[in-house]
This record gives sequence, C-alpha cells and structure tokens, in this order.
Amino acid sequence: MRFRYLDRVVLASAIGALSLTVPNGVALAQGQGHDQDKQDQNDQKQDKKQDKKQDKQEQKQQQQQTQEEKQQQKQEAQQAQQQERQHQRQQAIDAQQAKQREMERQHQAEIDARQQRQAEQLAQQQAAQKEQQQRRQQMIDAQQAKQHEMERQHQAEVDARQQRQQQLQKQHQAEIDAQQAAQQQRQQERLHQQQAQEAQRIHNEQAAQQARQANRAARLSEARQQQLIHEQQQRQARYAVLLTQRQAEADRLAAQLRAQKRLRQASFYQNYLERLRQQQLAVERVGYNYNYNDDPYFYSYPTYRYSYGGRNYETSDRGADLLRNSLNYGYEEGFQAGQADRQDGWRFDYRNSYAYRDANFGYTGFYVNQDSYNNYFREGFQRGYEDGYYSRSQYGTVVNGKYQLVGTLLSTLLNLTNLR
Repeated sequence: MRFRYLDRVVLASAIGALSLTVPNGVALAQGQGHDQDKQDQNDQKQDKKQDKKQDKQEQKQQQQQTQEEKQQQKQEAQQAQQQERQHQRQQAIDAQQAKQREMERQHQAEIDARQQRQAEQLAQQQAAQKEQQQRRQQMIDAQQAKQHEMERQHQAEVDARQQRQQQLQKQHQAEIDAQQAAQQQRQQERLHQQQAQEAQRIHNEQAAQQARQANRAARLSEARQQQLIHEQQQRQARYAVLLTQRQAEADRLAAQLRAQKRLRQASFYQNYLERLRQQQLAVERVGYNYNYNDDPYFYSYPTYRYSYGGRNYETSDRGADLLRNSLNYGYEEGFQAGQADRQDGWRFDYRNSYAYRDANFGYTGFYVNQDSYNNYFREGFQRGYEDGYYSRSQYGTVVNGKYQLVGTLLSTLLNLTNLR
C-alpha cells in the first residue's frame, strides 16, 4: 500500500514537470492533477486505514507472538526447572545409592573382618584346647603312673602289714585268752555285788514308799481343803478367760506372719492355735465335772518344794509332773518355732514368738499357779528354739517321736526338794 502511494507521488511530480514544459497542457494537467490529488487523498486515506488496520493486525500478531514466546519461554523455564529437579533428584538418588553401596561395602568389610577374627579366635581356641588336652592327657598319664606306683607300694605295705598283723593276732589271741579268764572271774564277783546292791535298793524303796503312804494318810484340815478348792476354781476361771483373749491375739499374729511371707512360722502357729483350742475345750469340760474330793492334791500335804524368782512354792506329785511337762512342752514348741524361723530365713528371735509369750500350752489350771507354769515353759522354749534354729541337739533329744529336754538338765532346772 505504501509503495502504491509513492508511485503516485512520483507520477504527480512527473506530470507537474511536464506541464511546465508544455504550456498548452497546463490546464489539462492541472485539472487532471487536481482529480488525481483527490484520488490520491482518498487513496491515502484508504491506505492509512488499511495501514492502521494492518498495523493493528501486526501489533496483535506481534502481541500474540510475544505471548506465545513468553508462554514458550515459561514452558521452557518450567521444563528446565523440572529437568533441574529431575537432575537433582537423580543426583540425590545416585548419592544415596553410592552411600548405600559404600555402607554395604563397609558392612561387608566388617563382616569379613569379624569372620576373620572369629576364624582366628576359633583357631586359637582349638589350638589352646588341643594343647590343654595334651597337658591333661600328660597329667592323666603321670597320675596313672603315680597311682600304679602307689598301688604297688601300698600292696607291698599291705602284705607286710598282714604279716605283722598275723603275728600280732597270735600274740593278741594269747593275751585275750588270759584276759577272758580273768574277766569271767571279775564278772562273777560283780554279779554277786550287783545282786546285793539291788536287794538293798528294793529294801530302801519299799521303806520310802511305806513312809510316803504314811504321810499321804495324813489329811489336811477341812478349812484348808476348801481354801485349796476355792483357789483352784478362781485360778481355773482366770485361765479360761486368758485362753479366750490369747486366741484372738494369736489369730491376728497368724495373719501378720502370712503377710510377712513367713509361711513355715504361720503353719506352726496354726497348729499351736488348734492345740490351744483343744486345750480350752478340755479345761472347760474339767471345770464343770471335776470331783475335788477324789484328788489327793486337795486333801494331802505337799510333797515337793521348788523356787524361782526368789520365792519358794510347794506342790504335790501331780504338780511336779505338770512342771516337768511344762519344760518338755516348752522345749518341743520352741524347737518347732526355731526350725520354722530358720526355714523362713528369719532372724533369731525367740522372745517375740507368740508361743514364748503365751507359755500356756499344756497348762490345765491345776496344781501350780500359772506364773510357775509359764516360767518353766519359757525355760524349755528358749533352749528348744536354739536347738531348732541351729539344727542341733544340745539341750534335748527325741523320745517316742517327741522333742524333750535331757533328764539331767530337766532336773537341774526344776531343782525339786522332796518334803517327805
């Protein structure tokens, strides 16, 4: 369009020049030039419009091209970023794989080194074991050789000893024959002497028994008999109340022992409680039906005196038997309590034992006061606890399946004095 416009300008310029040369064609040229100018102006306008339209289209195309370029650049940038991320990710994967391979290589190297060390240690152990076996075999061989030599020497000594023994036996047999003859003579003499002593002992016992019977025939006054019966009834009533109180205390202690995991001691106390219950029933039965008039204790003079705590007390034969029982009962209960504490792994502590503090097992309320019975029961309990705790028999022994004090110690502890 622009080139056409230039062509027209050039044409108009040529016509203007021609009109200057040809005078007659001036008017025609002017008229045609005027028409041509209008046409040119119209063409120029038309060209301008087309130019503007074309410029707009070109601008729009340029803008679209620019946008497409920007879009393409953005896509290229995104692709570049994505490629960069993929590259970085691939580098991270490669680095991680390289690290993993390095770790696996190091781990394998450690395994190889460990296996190598284990193989070396195994070889050393096998070598040491082989050497130790060789030394042991050498020691065994040496010991066997030594043993053979000792056996040979021992056999030689045995043979020599047997020869000497045979000679000694011959000499000893001759001495035995002589001793047997002398011993038979002494036995005959001793037998005659024992028979004489036994006859004298029987005579003395019969005389003593006759004297005791004569003393028993003497009766206490009626007032003294009633006093003894009244004291006995009061003692028995107090003892029955005490048994009930001690039962409740013992039940609480048994629960405490179980809580302390002292199972052996708890079992011992359960058995002790059961014996106390049976004893309480027996005391109650005796209290209701007892005939005091048939009991020599309530109408005869006392036969024994005993003492403790700085005071003297008197009792009958039955009272003395009860005190002996208190010592033996105490020893037996103490032995079982000490044995239970030892089996439970508990400390040595007989004073805190309930049976020691109670000290009433075997007491019926008759013949002696309760304090006397408790005193001797605790004497036996202490010694039985020591023997049971230390697994020994220093103070007692087993008689017919029951633990009892040895007779000499029992007599020493009681120290009874015969009043007749």
